[in-house]
Amino acid sequence: MTIIKPADPSALRTFARRQAAVIETAMRRDLAGALTDNDPLLAEVLNYALFGGGKRIRPLLAVLSSRVCGATGEEIYRLAAAFEYLHVATLVHDDVIDHARDRRGRESVARKYGMAAAILAGDWLHARSMHLIGRFAGSRGLDVFCSSTTGMVDGEFLQLRHVADAGMTEEQYFAVIHRKTALLIAATCEIGALHAGAGPEQQAALATYGRKLGAAFQVIDDLLDYLGDASTTGKKTGNDFIEGKVTLPLIHTLAAAEPAAKKRLHELLRGDRAAPGALAVVHRMIEDCHGFESARQTAERLVAEAIDALGLFAETAAPESLSMLGGLALYVLARDR
Repeated sequence: MTIIKPADPSALRTFARRQAAVIETAMRRDLAGALTDNDPLLAEVLNYALFGGGKRIRPLLAVLSSRVCGATGEEIYRLAAAFEYLHVATLVHDDVIDHARDRRGRESVARKYGMAAAILAGDWLHARSMHLIGRFAGSRGLDVFCSSTTGMVDGEFLQLRHVADAGMTEEQYFAVIHRKTALLIAATCEIGALHAGAGPEQQAALATYGRKLGAAFQVIDDLLDYLGDASTTGKKTGNDFIEGKVTLPLIHTLAAAEPAAKKRLHELLRGDRAAPGALAVVHRMIEDCHGFESARQTAERLVAEAIDALGLFAETAAPESLSMLGGLALYVLARDR
């Protein structure tokens, strides 16, 4: 198997910042054309939602996936904008569902402009993303895109079904995160390949890379919910447990715990999860059963499998783009927010 040499973190940061600026310019140009005859408030809300931070990882994946398949034109940035539009739409709608007050260190769209404006702005972004996908990746790209977005909704419903479910299995957990997170990342990479005119084998390889990357991303996200610094992540530590989300560290702990400890975990999940001290007890039990360590090992395996999927391109792709895809996979493991 050909070994891919991922970009080092410094080179990746420099490249990502440069590309984010180009993607942002493409987004602003697209909005200027699309909003010509729209109400000024819509434009204000969209600009607030889209340009308040974010690393533009999803559009960057689309650009790199197109480039490793041979695309060189500027249209890849218009295509990439679609994935940032959809990502921001989901964040705006999530904040409505969660009644969130803040996002990325400032007021959420719903808090600043009201729930109606937030819902409508999210709807507009979703519609515009579909328009761009259809224009730059054709009907096949739109099929892939819509399959991933409907899967995201299904994943949320699956997660609701398993709230505070101490019997949730690792297989059920991955069914949730496959739909919630991995499908869209896989679609981003596959659609980038479609735009470049790649063949089925290349499309499948990039979809596999994206699916493994997306799953690893969510596992790390679930670890950060317990282990992250709230001032860095921008999220309240332990929020998943309080909401009754049974994630991989807890699943591994329940599988490894002695009967008495397992019984205690069941009681904590079914009880008042926001009670003082409840989270600290769960945190200590996960540590004792090596739940954090084993979940981390799972994420590392997924990232290794993502990088392996890039081997198909080792002899044909532009080295920089391939290296950056490898670097992004390793970034998922190193991120702290």
